[in-house]
Amino acid sequence: MFLIDFADAWDKYYSKLDNSEKKKILKKIEKLTELDSTRHMKYGLPYFVLETGQYRICFEEENNCRTIIFVGNHKQYEKWFKTQ
Repeated sequence: MFLIDFADAWDKYYSKLDNSEKKKILKKIEKLTELDSTRHMKYGLPYFVLETGQYRICFEEENNCRTIIFVGNHKQYEKWFKTQ
């Protein structure tokens, strides 16, 4: 069981989505408390990625806490990824 935390600017793109998409993404974030295995963003980076439709949820994992650091569509994800 993981705890979910949110970074300061995690909702930069999320806040602009319509409510139906927000609900889908929030359900997926809730499932993060129970998911055992997730995909690394890229070898050497401390980030993990969870895909939900065309949206990406990026988070860091430390001990039993997962911190959401980005939520957005694929184009926004690519733009964010290049700054990491």
